[in-house]
Amino acid sequence: MIETITLQGVLPAVFAGQPHSAASQVWRQEIVLRRGEYCLVEAASGAGKSSLCAFLYGTRHDYEGRILFDGRDTRTYAPAEWEALRRRSLSCLFQDLRLFGELTVAENVQLKNALTGFRRAEEIDALLAAAGLADKRDTPVAHLSVGQQQRVAFVRALCQPFDFILLDEPVSHLDPANGEILARMLVDEARRQGAGILVTSVGNRLPLPYNKILTL
Repeated sequence: MIETITLQGVLPAVFAGQPHSAASQVWRQEIVLRRGEYCLVEAASGAGKSSLCAFLYGTRHDYEGRILFDGRDTRTYAPAEWEALRRRSLSCLFQDLRLFGELTVAENVQLKNALTGFRRAEEIDALLAAAGLADKRDTPVAHLSVGQQQRVAFVRALCQPFDFILLDEPVSHLDPANGEILARMLVDEARRQGAGILVTSVGNRLPLPYNKILTL
């Protein structure tokens, strides 16, 4: 279980020496994210929102500074430890979604659930229905709109246990009504698991009761 994520002087290597980063409330700062709290990180395009999520998820390490999970530097984790963390403690909704277009909605979701064994079939069907995707269950993802694909990726991200969930611009292609639906689903699940939430936004916010709102 991860109780805290701490960023100490983190800065993407590509930004080193650039003056604009000095105004950031995240880069080169000390930030503590706590399990059970909700944090929004807002920034213009190109400021490093996706990089931040990749650093926290352990898929990229090209940064200065340190990221600590309960005081342990994440650079010390072996690949097998990262694999375990991504099954039990960290979930991520990627900005580029990373869906398989030739597979159906249900098949894309089941790929994650097969790894975690977290959801029963009826629970997955209920999540798809809540996200407005019940009639798309057997539709190849490539045939869906980008907004529908975002909702598929969202449901997939809920098909595992997590202490923290990272959502990179999760409602960039959704109308406010669908954003409200996903927000309610996310809060319900985060409360059930006692999890922390980190959301990035370029302007279209996922409407949550945030504990922290930071500018990247």
